[in-house]
Amino acid sequence: MDWQEVSGNWVLIPSKPIAIVHFLGGAFVASAPQLTYRWLLEALANQGYVVVATPFVNTLDHIAIARDVLNKFENAIDRLRATKLLKSSYLPVYGMGHSMGCKLHLLIGSVFDVERAGNILISFNNYAASEAIPIVEQISPVFKVEFTPSPQDTNRLVQDSYQIRRNLLVKFNGDNIDQTLLLTDLLKPRFRDMITVQTLTGNHQTPLGQDVSWPVGQIFTPFDAIGQWVKQEVYRELNQLKRTILLWLNPLSRV
Repeated sequence: MDWQEVSGNWVLIPSKPIAIVHFLGGAFVASAPQLTYRWLLEALANQGYVVVATPFVNTLDHIAIARDVLNKFENAIDRLRATKLLKSSYLPVYGMGHSMGCKLHLLIGSVFDVERAGNILISFNNYAASEAIPIVEQISPVFKVEFTPSPQDTNRLVQDSYQIRRNLLVKFNGDNIDQTLLLTDLLKPRFRDMITVQTLTGNHQTPLGQDVSWPVGQIFTPFDAIGQWVKQEVYRELNQLKRTILLWLNPLSRV
C-alpha cells in the first residue's frame, strides 16, 4: 500500500476499506502529513481505514483554511469514486486532527454542512496569534493581529453550532500547550454521553513519532537487545495512541 496524491491530498487505500479518516495536522507540520505523521496514518490504513491527509499552510484566516481543506477532501473522494479506486458505495467518514488540525475540524463541523460519524481531536489548542506565532508582535507592534475566528469566537461557535455528536478527545500528560479540558467543557453540555476523553502518556509531539529500523545481524548481540528495548520504549506512547484511536473507532477491533 503506497501513498498517492489525489486532488491535493495524500491518500492511502487498503484493499478492504471499512471507513475513511480525513486527517489534518498541526500548524507547522501540516504541509507534508504523509511524512510528518507517517507512522500513525499508515497504522490506521493497515487496519482497513482509507486515509486522506490534506496538507495546508497556516494563515490568519482559519475559516478559509477549513473551507479549502474540506473542498480538497471532497474532491478527492469524488475522484476516487469516479476512477473506481474507491469501490464501496458508502463508507463512514471520521475527522482526525492534531493541534491546529483539531480547530479546523471543529470549524468544519460548525460552519459547513458535513456528515461525519465522529471526530478524533488530539492535543487541541486554540491560542491567540500572538501566543501561537510570537513573531506576530514584532511584525505588527501597533495593530493587533489575530486569527479568524479568534479563540473566543471559535469557542462560541463550537459551543453554539458544532454538529458532530461523537468525539474522542485525546490529551497527553506532558503537553503544556494542550487545551482539551476547555474543549471538553464546550462539548459535554451538547453531547454529554458522546464525548470520550482519554489522557495518555506523552507530549505534544507524540503523534509525530516515526518508526526507526534497527537492523539485526545474523547473530543477536547484546547491542541488538538494547536497540530493540530502546525502540520499544520510544514507541510505547505512540502505540498507546494508535490503540486508543482504533478501539474508539471500532470497540470490537483487536489491536
